[in-house]
Amino acid sequence: MDPHLLKTFVTVVRLGSFSAAAAELGYTQAAVSQQIAALESDLKVVLLNRRPVTPTEAGTRLLEHAEPILLRLDAARADLTRMTQVPAATLTVGITPLAAAPSMLASTLTALRQRMPRLEATVRVASRSSVATGVARGELDIGLLDDLTAPGDPLPLQEPLTGVSIAEAEVALALPLDHPLASRQRIRLADLVDARWIDAPEVAPPLSRVRRVAGTEGFRTAFRYEGTDPLSLIALAAAGHGLTLLPTSVLAGHQIAAVPVVAELPIVHTVELIHGVLRDASPAAELASLL
Repeated sequence: MDPHLLKTFVTVVRLGSFSAAAAELGYTQAAVSQQIAALESDLKVVLLNRRPVTPTEAGTRLLEHAEPILLRLDAARADLTRMTQVPAATLTVGITPLAAAPSMLASTLTALRQRMPRLEATVRVASRSSVATGVARGELDIGLLDDLTAPGDPLPLQEPLTGVSIAEAEVALALPLDHPLASRQRIRLADLVDARWIDAPEVAPPLSRVRRVAGTEGFRTAFRYEGTDPLSLIALAAAGHGLTLLPTSVLAGHQIAAVPVVAELPIVHTVELIHGVLRDASPAAELASLL
């Protein structure tokens, strides 16, 4: 199975268009069609419905395999490139918005720069999927990733990523100070299925994740926030645009009520250090040793 054909297939499915995939990949539309036909011929199965462009049942199954395969190939290429290139005193750290909230990264980078005075460091704030993919592909040297987990549980990571938990915090419901629930000591997450929620998937846990940890449906979107700034999300919640879940460490010091939540199973907000293969004495390895 040719990985170039797999990449074309994944791109067509993601964009839902042969012409859009051709523009992104730098091919002609005819070339993209030929590559999909060649892949279907190799596998002896139809992978895509043409109008509209959607994966067939077989195509959906192939997609489950194709994306991890392509990610592994990118990781292998990046690893070999790092082996053959002259090491440079540079470091690019990917970090999700809520993983950036604790001050540990800033103080740790200070300690690292004392060890490596000529270090050129870059911190890139991005979504959870972008940070994980960037680290796996070698576009980011190391990452800090956050999500909801059971206490002590690791985040779900695909190979070749390795994760180490560096912080856990209680999860709270953020809501206006004059909200009827603001005086509660705790509240069951399942009792909030019919509330108005802010969907802020680039910052807070996506509502699909909230449904899973609550063990029930509901949690409809009343307001959508597509930014990556936790302070803006807190301001929206404080103004009454909807509820959101955030770690108590982020909500402290703001004019907003923070009511701890109880789910069907215990949950916490976990921050993990994630990385691929770390070279000895590299800036990424040094940072990992300090966190």
